[in-house]
Amino acid sequence: MPQIHAARRERARQKIAEAGADAALITAGPNVRYLTGLASSNAALLLASGPGAPAVLATDSRYALAAQRVCPDLELVIERFIEPRLAAEMTSRALSTVAFEAHEMSVERHAELAAAAEGVTTVPFGRKIEELRTAKDPSELELLATACRISSQAIADVFALIRPGLTERQLAAALDRRMVDLGAERPAFDTIVASGPNGAVPHHAPTDRPLRRGDLITMDFGALYGGYHADMTRTVALGEPAGWQREIYELVAVAQRAGIEAARPDADVADVDAAARDLIRDAGHGEHFGHGLGHGVGLEVHEAPTIGYSRTGKLAERVPVTVEPGFYLPGRGGVRIEDVLVVGADGTGPAQILTTTTRELLVLLPGDRTWPPRTT
Repeated sequence: MPQIHAARRERARQKIAEAGADAALITAGPNVRYLTGLASSNAALLLASGPGAPAVLATDSRYALAAQRVCPDLELVIERFIEPRLAAEMTSRALSTVAFEAHEMSVERHAELAAAAEGVTTVPFGRKIEELRTAKDPSELELLATACRISSQAIADVFALIRPGLTERQLAAALDRRMVDLGAERPAFDTIVASGPNGAVPHHAPTDRPLRRGDLITMDFGALYGGYHADMTRTVALGEPAGWQREIYELVAVAQRAGIEAARPDADVADVDAAARDLIRDAGHGEHFGHGLGHGVGLEVHEAPTIGYSRTGKLAERVPVTVEPGFYLPGRGGVRIEDVLVVGADGTGPAQILTTTTRELLVLLPGDRTWPPRTT
């Protein structure tokens, strides 16, 4: 693994040189992990622009042994207050211009950094490391695929638990436990379970509302594995669905298929969004789908690129994204279907879908002779 991180740092050095800086101070946690392999709540990397130039990783004593093990090729500084120490390193190494991650660093922290880095000019670096992180290498894709396999198996196992009387909170806890039992480090984010009218709230927090026959139940969840985040959503019917429920589910399913088909290398993200959104709008329900179609996943559950109607940019090969159209009827319920797929995994063909289980409407009829669940 050190070789992988060394190669990433060389690509980052090119970005630093292009920015006209002598070095960059990397302080965003996911970016530090991407470039070093160290997962820490208190770490920063001072990376010089010259090829093969020294890289200084600062962290505190809680992570000292982990840093020594994971980053044997880096110069380590063990210090509780890492940014002032790295500011002193900038001065002692006679660095003239240092780029910093302005989107991550507060104004107060930057003022302290600039004051401590005597003789050093600091300039915004932008989201250059996030740009490098967008296309995943094979090791990253394998970690992400494992996170998705765990998530898919967990929901398949939990379907059998869904029945009237179970609460949203209990169902969310069951999903979380099953993902951990299957090998997840933890849930990738707070699991969403939204039943009945709560399904009209895209980011509803689970409550003690009991599930009832006639509900549509939306579950948005994912496993964290090796630092990589899965993110998938399934909506099921508890009991025979009403006509309007079947109608909105099928509309979302068709929109998702169109979005997945459009997600190819060199596609404009706005066009991918439109492929799904226009179907819902043309059906007369544009106001019922307000959020973006999807986003990148990796070391963060929401990362570049963002697939939305107001976004710019193109998709590229080996970029994992979600496609998650939704339909939300206030006071009645909603539907969302979400999968993780890798754009251009094998060139210019269709995306590889990493999350599985049926995307047809799953009708759960516990206690009936038709149990286990069936699709319709």
